[in-house]
Amino acid sequence: MKKSIIWRLGLIATSIIVALVYLLPATSTYNSMPQWWKNIMPSRGIVLGLDLQGGLHLVFEVEWDKAVDVTIERLGRNLRDSLKKKNITADVKTSGTEIRVIGASDAKAVAALVKDQYPSLESSFTTGSDLLFALQAAEVKTIKANSVDQAIETIRNRIDQFGVAEPTIHRQGANEIVIQLPGVKDPKRAIELINRVALLEFKMLDETSPLAAELPASVQPGEEENLIKNFSPKLAEGTEILFGRQVDRQTQQVTKRVYLVKKESLLTGDLLTDARVSIDTRFNEPYVSIEFNDEGSRLFEDVTGANVKKRMAIVLDKNIHSAPEIREKIAGGKAQISGGFTMEEAKDLAIVLKAGALQAPVKMIQNVTVGPTLGRDSIEAGKLAGIASMILVSLFMAFYYKLSGVIADFALVLNILLLLGALAWLGATLTMPGIAGVILAIGMAVDSNVLMFERMREELLVGKTPRAAVDSGYDKAFLTIVDSHVTTLITAAVLFQYGTGPIKGFAVTLFLGVSINLFTALVGTKVVFDLLNSRKEVKALSI
Repeated sequence: MKKSIIWRLGLIATSIIVALVYLLPATSTYNSMPQWWKNIMPSRGIVLGLDLQGGLHLVFEVEWDKAVDVTIERLGRNLRDSLKKKNITADVKTSGTEIRVIGASDAKAVAALVKDQYPSLESSFTTGSDLLFALQAAEVKTIKANSVDQAIETIRNRIDQFGVAEPTIHRQGANEIVIQLPGVKDPKRAIELINRVALLEFKMLDETSPLAAELPASVQPGEEENLIKNFSPKLAEGTEILFGRQVDRQTQQVTKRVYLVKKESLLTGDLLTDARVSIDTRFNEPYVSIEFNDEGSRLFEDVTGANVKKRMAIVLDKNIHSAPEIREKIAGGKAQISGGFTMEEAKDLAIVLKAGALQAPVKMIQNVTVGPTLGRDSIEAGKLAGIASMILVSLFMAFYYKLSGVIADFALVLNILLLLGALAWLGATLTMPGIAGVILAIGMAVDSNVLMFERMREELLVGKTPRAAVDSGYDKAFLTIVDSHVTTLITAAVLFQYGTGPIKGFAVTLFLGVSINLFTALVGTKVVFDLLNSRKEVKALSI
């Protein structure tokens, strides 16, 4: 036997073994395998997409105008601090994309300061001691684009820590995000985790105001709006009423504690570097310990040092989780958030804080839950279509091309086996469109063999021997096969690059199927013909 035949047979055998190893986790046999096998061999088979195993399909809209509002408020706050340092008296107000400086003691110094330290602002209007600055149009566009990109990254980080296998997250249109979560067991919890703004702020309570003594200690859930409406005329500028959830340890009754809080945020969650769940040994309750970066540590130390014996509120999404008294200056940049959490609530809060806060709120505009029953029906339909197409094609090839057709059927089975093994190896997600790509690959695999067999028939008709006819048929069909496959590969690559969701699934299976088909058609079937011709002189070719 020629060496070329031996190494080709070895290559095919190795490919089959590798494919079977990667496909094994998807079978029931995997559970009975020894532990050492599970430790060193692949532990994940073919990953099924949302349409095959069920899950969530969500579409969120990023409210990017809020990101612009947050930016302009931050710039206004920073400008106010800068003016104080320069001993310039002025009233700084923000609105939309504009910052208004009213009654500046030195208008020229304000204009020079903004030009030097705030390049994203441009002077819009000046009259006497009043100045108006606006965000540049290019800066507004950048903030909006970054808010969507940051939302995608933040949501991806949250989902990764939530533990969803093979999520699909991509941008749709200008400010929409499409999220597909296959196999999610608790859709409500997943949606809440994604949708949380997670704006963490540290604010001081206003306990010296006469209004603080008038406010009730707590209200029943649902009464918050009425209380704010009744007391809003008495609210001093720069203060607000917020609420914190509290649970009676004996009766488990939930009430809303009332707080009078100063609006100014002393620290925000963007200064955090870590958030993790810990257990309070006194009450055996979980809490979230947080840690600040260098800037946050310095600010936290300054704030706590300037407000000893006062109470600081830890506010998350406008809800107060705790309001401890500052007993001394706190160095080291560490704090904790407690509030009667369950372990699951504490874990979700830590995930949100660690993954980062969303720069802009996201609004859910589509929520489609795909049940596992529908997924199983899709799998069965796909299996039926795939098996039926293979049987019909195999019978036709065997009937029309006789023994040569049976050889083509061997290549067809090899093609499907290697294709499924490649999907498992790459961790690609198999979807219904992906199954359509598999079926299309079956057709292309047969098409390649038809081209070669017809060439071989032509060579036999002119009187060539079976061995010469096989060699000549493969040689003459080679360029035609490669040309057709390369153009299909280019199409698949373009679909993968610019397509989304299901289109990518189809493109992946099509690309792999076409690539493997080149191997099975030009190597798989050829080695079988060479093996037959190497043993004895073949008088006639069954074709």
